Amino acid sequence: MSIFAIDIGGTKFSAALFRDGRMARRESRRTDREGGREWMLDQLRRIGLAWRAEEEFTAIGVGFGGPVDFPSQQVVLSTHVGGWQGFDLPAWLRAEFGVPVLMDNDANAGALGEGMHGAGRGFRPLFYMTLSTGIGGGILLESGVYRGADSYAGEIGHLNIRPDGPACLCGSHGCFERMCCGLWLERDYGRTAQELMRDAAFVEDYVVDLARGLKAAIMLLNPARIVIGGGISKAGDALFAPLRAELRRQITPWSRARIDVVPASLGDDSVLWGAYELGREALGQ
Repeated sequence: MSIFAIDIGGTKFSAALFRDGRMARRESRRTDREGGREWMLDQLRRIGLAWRAEEEFTAIGVGFGGPVDFPSQQVVLSTHVGGWQGFDLPAWLRAEFGVPVLMDNDANAGALGEGMHGAGRGFRPLFYMTLSTGIGGGILLESGVYRGADSYAGEIGHLNIRPDGPACLCGSHGCFERMCCGLWLERDYGRTAQELMRDAAFVEDYVVDLARGLKAAIMLLNPARIVIGGGISKAGDALFAPLRAELRRQITPWSRARIDVVPASLGDDSVLWGAYELGREALGQ
């Protein structure tokens, strides 16, 4: 059994072919924001057809970098790449490849991937946060992904952590995403997030806002573990050591909630492994 897994992000997109529970092939490319949806669809068509010519796949799983209405399987919007609002990507993929398809937002897919195959194995409830071009969150319970009444559970990126802060793309001000994600860090400071994470003085200030957002997840959900994925999480101890220290300062003194915050162990592949699990679910497994 082979499953075609897709991770669509604002900076890059990746695809993988899973065979009998193992990643057999993988490809990643930078996202052409100017090319928009049509460019991305053409890329997915080319990769899928090339791989299918060598090996049939039985299902497709998709992690999409933006809100997804899970019951209707439609993209709600993408603030980083235009043209996706209201688009039925699973229907397009079914028409192209003739196999079952299941899609979720990338944070939920990342929670599935890390929770089933990575740093979140054995930890429930699990809170997964993607810290990359944008910020998103996924909640994994023993029963599976918790999506809420309208597929918006886990959208931690748009908590207001600085109400008097700068305008966010969502129309509000001082959102967690606006203060801490890679897109805005580069625009605000003129350096990439990766460069900024090597600046200890910057990180010391940065983790104050990062901890404010995570404190909300800790106090509301009391997760057994928080796993952080995405490009910024690759900073390792340079980020996580001061972040844990700042969380200890901010968490309510009487709270015994765990401060177990770790980087994703699957690296760039957390969402792909989650998409693999979505593909399995599409097959009823």
